[in-house]
Amino acid sequence: MQSLIGTGVAVVTPFKEDFSVDTEALKSIVNFSVDGGIEYLVILGTTAENATLTQDEKELVIKTVIESNNGRLPLVLGVGGNDTMKIVAELKTRDFSPFVAILSVSPFYNKPTQEGIYQHFKMVAEASPIPVILYNVPGRTASNMLPATVFRLANDFKNIVAIKEAAGDIVQAMKLIKNKPEGFLVISGDDIIALPMVLAGGAGVISVIGQGFPKEFSEMIRLGLNRKVDAAYKIQYVIDDCIDMIFEQGNPAGIKQVFQSLGIAENFVRLPLVSVDESLRERINQFVKKIDK
Repeated sequence: MQSLIGTGVAVVTPFKEDFSVDTEALKSIVNFSVDGGIEYLVILGTTAENATLTQDEKELVIKTVIESNNGRLPLVLGVGGNDTMKIVAELKTRDFSPFVAILSVSPFYNKPTQEGIYQHFKMVAEASPIPVILYNVPGRTASNMLPATVFRLANDFKNIVAIKEAAGDIVQAMKLIKNKPEGFLVISGDDIIALPMVLAGGAGVISVIGQGFPKEFSEMIRLGLNRKVDAAYKIQYVIDDCIDMIFEQGNPAGIKQVFQSLGIAENFVRLPLVSVDESLRERINQFVKKIDK
């Protein structure tokens, strides 16, 4: 899918001081990403603090992003969880016409076997009216979707079109890229190794930091896709310090501090997450000032 090549961003859910959804800030974040050259937007992923949003808040986030995007960029919706039948029910009832694909995380907490992961995504694929992006993030799910399982799913279900691979394992990522079926996309889910994955043959990234520095990060990925290696790494080595910083005290606390430093949104996160401490706040502030020069 051409619309999934390049840089997508996992859009945060900004909050006001009373922890209600800040729709005006969300509109600003969407515009900032669009104006910065991002290729597509991902709504209600992990970075959106999906786990602590009510159903009404989720619908508000979806509505706000759709309206503020106004058809400018392709949209991907996060539809995943650890209750297979609940996901299937949503896939059968929601209007997916505004979206080009869903992003569906491998079941967390339950720790399914590889066969359980396959059967879960079999039901997701059969129920989904639009293409499916698998999402492998063992650090959050406590289980690793192995390449053999990914290939089995990709070969068996034509609407499973891509994987967001966030195991942080470049060797596993290269196995996926080397042996993937024709047309299947391997998308980085780790900002720090997004460029190496692209240079190895990956399709791009679904990024956290990309929404904070959309111009720089999306250009880096485009340079990588065009095999302009030296120019791409020049950007990588500027931005990688901040990639470390935004994940140092948890996601999305770090990227929300970037937005506060940029004057786009406040850095409030919902418990059990907490905002970054004063030391990290100051380091992020200094980095943002340096980039803005």
